This record gives sequence, structure tokens and C-alpha cells, in this order.
Amino acid sequence: MHLIPKTYAAATLACCLQAASFQANAQQRIQSVQFSQVNITDAFWKPKQEKVATATLNACIIQTEEKSGRIRNFEKVARKQGEKHEGIYYDDSDVYKAIEAIAYSLKNRPDAALERKADEWIDKIAAAQQPDGYLNTYYTLTDLNQRWTDMEKHEDYCAGHLMEAAVAYYNTTGKRKLLDVAIRFADHIDSTFRVANRPWVSGHQEIELALMKMYHLTNEDRYLKLADWFLDQRGHGYGKGKIWDEWKDPKYCQDDVPVKQQKEITGHAVRAMYQYTGAADVASVTQDPGYMNAMTAVWEDVVYRNMYLTGGIGSSGHNEGFTDDYDLPNGNAYSETCASVGMVFWNQRMNALTGDAKYIDVLERSLYNGALDGLSLSGDTFFYGNPLSSVGNNARSAWFGTACCPSNIARLVASVGDYIYGKSDGKIWVNLFIGSNTQFQIGKTAVPLQMTTNYPWDGHVKIRVTPAQKVKYALNVRIPGWAGNMPVPGELYSFASAASAKIEILLNGKPVAYKTEKGYAIIDRTWQNGDEIEMKLPMEVRQIKARQEVKADADRVALQRGPIVYCVEGADNAGEVWNLLVPEKPSFSTRTSQILNEPVVSIQADLQVVKATPDGLNVKPEPRTVTAIPYYTWANRGRGPMQVWLPVKMKNIRIAE
Repeated sequence: MHLIPKTYAAATLACCLQAASFQANAQQRIQSVQFSQVNITDAFWKPKQEKVATATLNACIIQTEEKSGRIRNFEKVARKQGEKHEGIYYDDSDVYKAIEAIAYSLKNRPDAALERKADEWIDKIAAAQQPDGYLNTYYTLTDLNQRWTDMEKHEDYCAGHLMEAAVAYYNTTGKRKLLDVAIRFADHIDSTFRVANRPWVSGHQEIELALMKMYHLTNEDRYLKLADWFLDQRGHGYGKGKIWDEWKDPKYCQDDVPVKQQKEITGHAVRAMYQYTGAADVASVTQDPGYMNAMTAVWEDVVYRNMYLTGGIGSSGHNEGFTDDYDLPNGNAYSETCASVGMVFWNQRMNALTGDAKYIDVLERSLYNGALDGLSLSGDTFFYGNPLSSVGNNARSAWFGTACCPSNIARLVASVGDYIYGKSDGKIWVNLFIGSNTQFQIGKTAVPLQMTTNYPWDGHVKIRVTPAQKVKYALNVRIPGWAGNMPVPGELYSFASAASAKIEILLNGKPVAYKTEKGYAIIDRTWQNGDEIEMKLPMEVRQIKARQEVKADADRVALQRGPIVYCVEGADNAGEVWNLLVPEKPSFSTRTSQILNEPVVSIQADLQVVKATPDGLNVKPEPRTVTAIPYYTWANRGRGPMQVWLPVKMKNIRIAE
């Protein structure tokens, strides 16, 4: 039996950033403060976690048990009666992701019945494990002799999600039954593959980052080495199986060149996100400059040329991923929910490696827009893809045949506490502005910290510390790029005009001196009980333009306020979305409103609506006050037209004088 520490340490450790793309001698020792150590009181996120704990997880349980064969497959394996497998070969993974979401939710909102359900599933999973540790219902029910023969069949992908679920459930409940199953399976994989002359390229990356969670929990060095081994298999021509035969291009699986030599984003978006998250996790321990250099180059390729304004990625449904640079269509944007979830994972790791706030800027954009859009306001319907315009043919679904997105967004929302704070030697890091409280240990002094805010609707953030005695440390508070003049790192998107308001940072009600480094306001001082930092972020409505290379957004602008991207939906505007025009100097105001039961701040925009003249020969713009709503809230009131990017001029149409 593997020895496990009583508490789980976060995955990010000290790293000497040697790659040329990182600043010389930059060192950080940043660890995320785990969700289990963060009590969320936030008016925005806490209700969403409640919905996940009830409506979303209930939907997952019903679909997993009653409306699909996912749980029945485990029962069939245990019965050993030669029964047929139901569903798709990767369906085991959805069971594991649901258990992981349950684990996070149980920490936020204890529920004895929900925990019993998870334990029931875990018993069935354990009963399906083979004597040598192998666990996969598809091959066990189909032909166990064919296991590990097709790299595309997601055996290691499912194994990775099992490991993530096991770590999460152990950390929440202290129960190790599922963890012991995961350990046996991980050991089986290690002894099967990390041997001479046994190449293997995972058809769908995931196991790499999961093995790193196992490594940090168990301190078993073999899991670190196995994660590194899986990454090292790519780019050497080892890939075989249906997926390679079908695509004829190893770029689909990020298998064209070795990981440490990769410079551009290619192929399937979710596979890529999981791969680079795993590479960052490995780099945090090995300090391998090859991984660091590759991740920097690929990250820049994503953010500078291939990311939607919502933080979504992967424009094409054909390959569920990337095409050419700047190819970012709106109406048929794929932008899978799981890919935005992956952007959150990867950017967190990149921030931990570098201490650079630009990665949290991207994380926040993906979290509040591209990812959150995948979950309905009721919590029980979902988007798989997230387009940026619609003619009214898009509707949220109760479930999908490939059901990765519902449990993925559920586990992200339930564990959002993972992304708020960081800690390092003598430093406290505040990354996201979410009402919450936690406690840091600075030397021998405990430092309770409480953050209060109505973000993202209000830019006023208060951070109060109450140490029992005076203690010196550096408080690093992220200054969002959008609060200045950079909506995203790079030049893919830019504000149409400069901000008129300035950021204010106060200490106990008075302006405080601070230095700025890598996007953080650093206040390094001796703190005492009751000290309070106030940050006041400007919450203006801003117009955003895309680079001219993005043809889909030419002569168009989008609206953003704080971290929230807005859209215009037919439900608020008498069904008129496609005949709107943004004048040269529009005016904007805001008001508090609701979309169903969701409190939001909507934008009232004085735009123009283009109408046909009485003779029907021309069109003429007329003034109209238009309501814009947060993008993540659209399509919750039935089908209807929607646009994020609004035209500033009409093309190929004669405008009446």
C-alpha cells in the first residue's frame, strides 16, 4: 500500500525558468490554495455551486444510471456473464468525472445521500477491476485480449479521469477505496508500458495531468516518470490506430513533432489543452526548459491568433479544434465547453510556473464566458459548442451522446475555489475576485484573509486580513488587463478607445504605495489585524475590435464590461438582432436586471436599427435603445437570434439619406 500524506499539496513547486521565452532567472514558488481550504461566500459563484450540487449532479446521476449503460457496464463486468457493452468505448470517463464533481460538491455542500450514491458507484467500479489492475468496461466486455492494441480507444484517457476522481474523492472524504483502485491501475499501466521497445501514443491526452495529481498525493516517483514518458512518446511516428488512419495528419493529436519542439497549436482543442496542462505539471517538478519553451510558444499561438473573445478555442467542428490562424467564424464557431475548461486548467499552471498575471487574465476570460456558457442558468441543460452568433437555431440540451461537457463544467464550477488564491514563500497571491475566506501561514503566524465583492458586476474589492500578531509578507493582487488597455495579452483584440477611469488601490481607506510586476500590484509591508486593502476597478462599457486578419469580425465591435463579454439576444429586442448598427459614438448605460432567476447587469446601448424605407427601395437607420446581456446567459429563454459582434457599417446596402 502506498503511503499518503494527511493533506494534499498543490501541484506547482519551485521552477527555474530557463527557456528563452521566460525572463532570465525568474523564479516562483507558487502553489494554488485548494478549493477545500477556501470558503466561498460569493453572490455570483455560490448560487452556481448550489445548482451544480443539486440540478447538475442530479442530471448526471439520472443520465448515468437510468438513461445510459454507463453504470450497467460496470455491473456487467462484475457479473461475468458475457453481457454486451452498452454505449461508446470512452463512456467510463463520464462516470469518473461525475464522481470528481461530486467530491468537490461534497466539500462545498455536504450531502449524505449524494455521498452514498458516490460510494455505491465506487463499489461497482472496484468490483469491475481485473486482478492485474486493469479497468475498462469496453474491452473487458468486448475482448480483453485486445486491450492496449488501439491507441485511439481512450483506455488511458479513461484511466486518467479515474485517477483525478480518486484523488478528489480521497481529499474530500478521506475514503481511499477508489484511490486504491486508481493506484493499482496506474501501477498496471506503468509496468505495462514503461519498458523497452513498447511505444504508445495516447489518442486522447489526459493521463499525463492525472498522473501528476497522483504523484503529488502519493509521492510515488514512478508516476512523475510515467507522465513524462507519455509526453515523450509523441512526435516520433509511433502513433497507430483508427484516429491516425482517419486524419492522415498527426497534428490532429499533437503528434507531429516531439512535445518539447512544438511551436504552434494544432488539431483537437481539448486534447491539446490536457497535454499542455500535463506538460506544465511535469515542468513544475523537473524544471525542464524544453517543456517551458514549447508551452510559451504554443500559448502565444493560441492567445495571439486562435482564441475567441470569450476565451473559447477550437473554431472547427470538423476536427473539434484548430484550423488556420485568425480563422474565427462566429455563427459556426465550435468553441467546445471542454476546451474552455481546459484553458482554465492550463493557464492556472502557466501562472504558477511564471508568476505572470497574463495567464490569469486568459483564465478569467475563459471561465466567465466560454466555459460558463456551457451550463444553463437552471443547471440541468448544457451547450457542447458555444457559437458567438445564432439565427435562432441553437438550444441547450439535456444531455449528449458524447457527454464529456456536462460533468466537465460541473467539476470546474464546483472547484472554482482552486483558482482564487496562490501562496509562496513570504507572499500571498490574489488571482480572482470572488467573495471568500481562507487562511495562509506566514512563518509561524496564521493569516486569515477575507475577500468581499460584488464582482463581476461591481469593481469594488475588499481584502481584509486578521493575523493575531504583526507579520511581514508581500500581498500580490492581480490588476486585470481589461482594467487598463489590454483586453487580452497580445494584439488579437483591442479596445476601440482608451479607458477614462483609473484603478484605485487603498490601504485602510488611504492611497497606498505599491509596485507593479507582471500584472500584480505588490504591497510588501508588515501587516496587522484589521488591515484592509480596497481595489476599485473601472467598470466602463468598452468596445472591442479584432485584428484585421480576423475576417469574421471586420467592421464590427463587441461589448465588454469588467471580465464579462456581452451579446444582443432577440428575447430582449423584439427579435431584432441582425439589423442593428453601432454608430460612430454610441452611448451606454447599465441597469440591474434578471435573466430568469440570474441577477445580472445589462447594458442599454443607444444604437441604430436598419429599416426599409416606405418605398421598399432603400434602408434607413433609425435610433434604437438595445439591451445587451452577458454572453453566458443567452439561450436560456428558448431559441432566438443572438450576436456578440455588432456591425459598425452596412455592407453592399444603399443607405437612404
